[in-house]
Amino acid sequence: MAEESESKQSAVESMMEKISQKIHGHDSSSSSDSDSDHEKPASPSSVKAKIYRLFGRERPVHHVLGGGKPADVFLWRNKKISAGVLGGATAIWVLFELIEYHLLALICHISILCLALLFLWSNAHTFIHKSPPRIPEIHLPEEPFLQVASALAIELNQGLKLLRDIASGRNLKEFLMVIAAFWVLSIVGSWCNFLTLFYICFVLLHTVPVLYEKYEDKVDPFAEKAAIEIKKQYAVFDAKVLSKIPMGPLKAKKV
Repeated sequence: MAEESESKQSAVESMMEKISQKIHGHDSSSSSDSDSDHEKPASPSSVKAKIYRLFGRERPVHHVLGGGKPADVFLWRNKKISAGVLGGATAIWVLFELIEYHLLALICHISILCLALLFLWSNAHTFIHKSPPRIPEIHLPEEPFLQVASALAIELNQGLKLLRDIASGRNLKEFLMVIAAFWVLSIVGSWCNFLTLFYICFVLLHTVPVLYEKYEDKVDPFAEKAAIEIKKQYAVFDAKVLSKIPMGPLKAKKV
């Protein structure tokens, strides 16, 4: 009996030694794996994330433009649709700006033409001896107009909220940037009327994003240098001008 108990104890001790060896081996392998992970170089994705992108974007240009069909049109995913939209905008600009056609006159002339064609079509049976064709009913759905109005209201409310936050004096840098943007826009607006300005912006939306998407690897380094230079100039302006503006009462109120 004593020999059997001793053999059982030796078997248990050998089993515990094996378990401890496995645990130590696993710890050493995990530590070696962690060391090897620390020694691994940075992945290409992490290196790519450190590349400077214009306006600090982290998504493709297609997602920055909102995605969907508008982004496809601006980036010329379908060349026929993009060319048709740009050609239609160009025709409208030429019609109202170069030819100096008026909107009310255009609506009246189109209405006269449509009514004349429908009248001749409905009375064509007297010439061809057939039953008069039925003029189709035209019904505009309400849902697209409500969606456009809702989206426009949301964007206007967000813009008004942003202007309110800027006017509250919380960020002097944003305030100066908005003032400069409005000033530049007023100068551009004095050069041309609203229709021409809208057409220029429309053409820029159809040309600048697609060119930037094609040459972004060449544009981003120049944009990075320009951003660094602008930050340096702003730091000098802040040290010489903005820092001397008394901000004591505002700071006291915040405290």
